[in-house]
Amino acid sequence: MILHTERLLLRPWDVSDAQSLYEYAKDPEVGPIAGWPPHKNVEESLRVIQNVLNSAECYAICEKSNNIAIGSIELKLNGHTDMTDRDDECELGYWLGKPFWGRGYMPEAAKELIRYGFETLNMSAIWCGYYDGNYKSKRVQEKLGFVYHHTCNDVPVPLMNETRIGHTNLMTKEQWIEKWQGI
Repeated sequence: MILHTERLLLRPWDVSDAQSLYEYAKDPEVGPIAGWPPHKNVEESLRVIQNVLNSAECYAICEKSNNIAIGSIELKLNGHTDMTDRDDECELGYWLGKPFWGRGYMPEAAKELIRYGFETLNMSAIWCGYYDGNYKSKRVQEKLGFVYHHTCNDVPVPLMNETRIGHTNLMTKEQWIEKWQGI
């Protein structure tokens, strides 16, 4: 499955994306705020593509002009998220390489994946969260229309070997229709 927006392609990750993934995932300002350590080498990035970025609804974010992976976006379905145990709900997760921040790429990509989630996968709700201090992620969620649901003070972040404050937001299909479909 390949999804298209005005400027972006959302496509499955491929092993040939390892170098590009490493280029952006090695930045200490990208992964840690999202809960994972910077990548140490291309081999680690390759393993992440093969073992983490390989789920059914995980996509590389690419500019249409060159099809090079610059970030990742995913709908984590039941069994791959701790935010819900329902088959008709999922979690939106994402990150973007620092050189592409501030261009509106993440809201553009997320809007398309949310549409796909509600229209094609028949989700009734999509959850999304961010760790305290990740104001860029908070702002993306606000732009998309997610509504605050709750805060947890001791969220385990196993890949960083710590606990954090986590904020959880929710968008129902009805809220999405009202915001994006003009109904």
